[in-house]
Amino acid sequence: MKVQPEVIDIAKASQVLKLLGDKTRLSIIKLLEKNECCVCEFVEIFKTSQPAISQHLRKLRDADLVKENRKGQWIFYSLNRDSETYEFVESLLAFLPDQYGKLAELEKQGRRITCE
Repeated sequence: MKVQPEVIDIAKASQVLKLLGDKTRLSIIKLLEKNECCVCEFVEIFKTSQPAISQHLRKLRDADLVKENRKGQWIFYSLNRDSETYEFVESLLAFLPDQYGKLAELEKQGRRITCE
């Protein structure tokens, strides 16, 4: 028996789609699908400034799409699987190519987590 997905409000779905309409934020969410990452890793991957990445993450956090986990002075981000829109986001992510190669490349360069 197929389980019906949780129905979410149109306004909420629209907000999520607007946020994920940005290539960087969509890539961040896909990376967080299977990984926990720090801002510094996203700075390296996207070759952009820390304030710009922090702004993307703040928007995703404010929409309850990602959550923070503080480890000392560093904050690590992961996909918020408890969010009311998680199933919706998860279904979208299924259509996207895996992004792990970006993290693997950082690891190969010895820069996987530069903020510890």
